[in-house]
Amino acid sequence: MFHMSRQVIRYSTPITYILVAIILTACAAHEKPKEQPLIAYPPPPEVPRYYYERTFRSSFDVKEVTTADRFRFAVTGSAGSVNGLAKPYGIAVYQGRVYVSDTVQRSVFMFDVPGRDFKVIGTDGPGAVSKPIGLAVSREGELYVCDNSGKRVVVFDKDGNYLRAIGGAEYFSRPSGVAISPDGTKLYVIDTGGVDDREHHQFTIWNAKTGAFIKSIGRRGSEPGEFNLALQIATAPDGTIYVVDGGNFRVQAFTPEGQFIRKVGAVGVKTGQFSRPKGIAVDNDGNFYVIDTGFGNFQIFNKDGQLLLFIGTRGGNGGPGEYMLPAGIAVDEDGRVYMVDQYFKKVDVFRPARLQPNEGWLSTTNKSNKKK
Repeated sequence: MFHMSRQVIRYSTPITYILVAIILTACAAHEKPKEQPLIAYPPPPEVPRYYYERTFRSSFDVKEVTTADRFRFAVTGSAGSVNGLAKPYGIAVYQGRVYVSDTVQRSVFMFDVPGRDFKVIGTDGPGAVSKPIGLAVSREGELYVCDNSGKRVVVFDKDGNYLRAIGGAEYFSRPSGVAISPDGTKLYVIDTGGVDDREHHQFTIWNAKTGAFIKSIGRRGSEPGEFNLALQIATAPDGTIYVVDGGNFRVQAFTPEGQFIRKVGAVGVKTGQFSRPKGIAVDNDGNFYVIDTGFGNFQIFNKDGQLLLFIGTRGGNGGPGEYMLPAGIAVDEDGRVYMVDQYFKKVDVFRPARLQPNEGWLSTTNKSNKKK
């Protein structure tokens, strides 16, 4: 009996460990998470205007972790397959759905926060993309993907179903940025051109629905309305077009028809100046946000070009608000700001101080934000 008991104990011990691990994992899943100190911008003692809220890195940042996932983690140490960002670049947001282009994985990731879902877009069929960079979403929810290598813009519905393609090699050299007019009728595409290419430093205007070419704006140069390696483009609620003119270290503003209005910024190391301007976005009030890869931050300007605030710093740890190669930026319907960093493979989200954590499309507690 004694030897038999020892034998039973010896063979049951691994099972006991597994059961204990499952129980501990289940308990940990139901524990109230510890409150993290708020990271405010600007920092105290000034009145905060934004708070760091969360980070997206993989599908597990939105997908619901099931009992099976917990069991798998307890037994194997892995929670199953994870789709993680490899080299993110562009970003667009529509009603809590966060679309991120990935140039290494040749696809667009959709983080559906209200629906607790995740999807990979543009991997096969007529909508397959080669090097997705700039992204934009219309008010109707159509997703426009700028395919740099494919030399076209690919259009999907909000669920990632292919709709149509616009442009082609006869029109584009290095298409990099894309934007939609507020009424959804016009498509604006940045063609970055190259160091030895003097023709394609411009942006083009298209009919967003039919794909018909309308006209091109600009040429290579440094005068008003000219570009040198332009990168990204965005539109304001009043239709104003903003273009990041990277090689000239400035942002240029145009009318919806392409007439030059003003320029903002110059090369330098002071706030309001630029080192390596890259991404751009505009909020509902007409303020525009410009990423600077050299500074590791984004600067916020009002519609008159006056600097309001900057957020972020260049750092090697990749924590909240730290960046090494920031690229894309977006502002959603509620005023949350999304910033992409290629090096740290992440998207940081900043919530305006006027908005409560449980408010808006990104809230996971608001029952009105169920998947539609």
